Amino acid sequence: MLLICPNRCGGTLFRALFAEVDLDSGGAYMDHRVIQPAYVCLNCGSPAIDLGEVPGEMAAEAAADEPTTVTDILCPVCETLVQVEADMECPNCGAPLEVGQI
Repeated sequence: MLLICPNRCGGTLFRALFAEVDLDSGGAYMDHRVIQPAYVCLNCGSPAIDLGEVPGEMAAEAAADEPTTVTDILCPVCETLVQVEADMECPNCGAPLEVGQI
């Protein structure tokens, strides 16, 4: 995690907006869980940005942009030539089809 303020105010303290905090019966801190990643800069009140998430988001976008592989295969049940993506069903008989990777 690498939190920064987009206003570049120099703030170094941030607050998690959607976090659950576990306390013991005396009110002492035990543990916490961030439910939704959202943070605010305590210096200026601006929403903070987690730069640590950028590489993962960029990889997810790149994976989503990759073209899907469409293959012509012969259905083993009804023997119909169908164009399918990976792990689909035959549109004619509903039999599960497996696309082999070479």
